This record gives sequence, structure tokens and C-alpha cells, in this order.
Amino acid sequence: MENMLTVILGILGGQEIILIVLAILILFGGRKIPELMKGLGKGIKEFKQATSDSGVGEDIKDIKKEINSVKNDITDSAKL
Repeated sequence: MENMLTVILGILGGQEIILIVLAILILFGGRKIPELMKGLGKGIKEFKQATSDSGVGEDIKDIKKEINSVKNDITDSAKL
């Protein structure tokens, strides 16, 4: 899975990013931006923690192991 920032930066060009930053500065002002970024950081941290606590990663690892096992069985059968 690709990094979300990489995907976003791939879609947006330099001019679009500059316009977004300027719009944020105009809307919120320079003093409010650190508070917004702090809240965004906390939200991202909580989201990552929630997804890691859900056990989805372990399920994916188990599925990958099962797929590899079946793949090896098929490969071994084809060699006979």
C-alpha cells in the first residue's frame, strides 16, 4: 500500500499545492495553523493506532501465508 502523501503529491502539482497553502493561510491565519496541524497529527496517530489494534494486519499476514502454501502445493503438483 502506497503512502497516502505520495499519492496526494502525485495528483497535485506545484501550483495546486501553493494555492492550497495560500488558501489555508488566508482562511485560518498564521496563528491558527500550528493548532490545526497538531490536531491533524493527533487524528492520524489515533487512526493508525485504531487500525493496528483491529488485527487487520495479522489477518492479512495469515491470508498471505495460506496463499503461498496453496501456490507451493500447485507448483509441486505441476512438477510431477
